[in-house]
Amino acid sequence: MPLVSQSDLVSAAIAHRVVSFPTDTVPALAVRPENSGLIYELKQRETNKPLILMAATMEQIFPYLAGSQRERQVWQAIMAKYWPGALTLVLPSSEKLPPEINPRQDRTIGVRIPHQAIALEILLQTGPLATTSANLSGQPPLEKLADIAKTFPSVHCLDCLALERQGPIGNGLPSTVAQWDGAKEVFQTLRQGEVVLQD
Repeated sequence: MPLVSQSDLVSAAIAHRVVSFPTDTVPALAVRPENSGLIYELKQRETNKPLILMAATMEQIFPYLAGSQRERQVWQAIMAKYWPGALTLVLPSSEKLPPEINPRQDRTIGVRIPHQAIALEILLQTGPLATTSANLSGQPPLEKLADIAKTFPSVHCLDCLALERQGPIGNGLPSTVAQWDGAKEVFQTLRQGEVVLQD
């Protein structure tokens, strides 16, 4: 698939196709949550690894979450402090979340708002998307659009070669992942990335 404009990429995502665009960490493969199975097929990804729900605003994310008013206040405070940014929060999911995005069926979902203008512009128009790094499962994340287009010829890749020529768009590091422990009412860091979660 040739590189496409931002408007064409948004149209492809809305039409339930897999797309790729840069984020503040590594480029993403993304699709509407109910079509998450397409990413598992493309990446040859194990089904015990959930995808991340990426969005442009907290208002887009909260309908997919299930928690008490107190929990939501805690989550919102953390989100306001660290988002947009390289922090993925694993939180209890609501019935609105399509099961395809988390085949483990443990009623949780990783959510994030990226600190990347292009990604935010796209997500504002598409709504939340199920995302993961652009690579075959077990391989390093692909950071060049040409490599992504070659590896995944059916994916609609955003044409931002001009930006790439100025240097890497993302920092190449995965996000920090922290999971909510409802019993202790704290976040437990599962993967340390660029963001250091403070108590």
